[in-house]
Amino acid sequence: MCRSIKTLRPPVLPTEATEEDIRAAALQYVRKVSGFRAPAAHNREVFERAVDEVAEATRRLLDGLEVRGAAARKPATESATEPVSGPVTAPVREPVP
Repeated sequence: MCRSIKTLRPPVLPTEATEEDIRAAALQYVRKVSGFRAPAAHNREVFERAVDEVAEATRRLLDGLEVRGAAARKPATESATEPVSGPVTAPVREPVP
């Protein structure tokens, strides 16, 4: 689909997505779906409304996702280039007797 839309959830994005990230992704989506890079004056209002609605849906999606694994919970202050050793997996729970 839109190759210029990047994944906005951790651990792919080292920190939480900013409003700018979300808005840029929404704009790219609406451009792709509508086929217009910039709408004509008579379509501007509906185009901008669509971008706002897609951005809001994206915020709700990102807020509702539960990303499991230690790498996903890395604080924003850590280096984004720091390698992660091994696959990210959920902790193994011991059976209760």
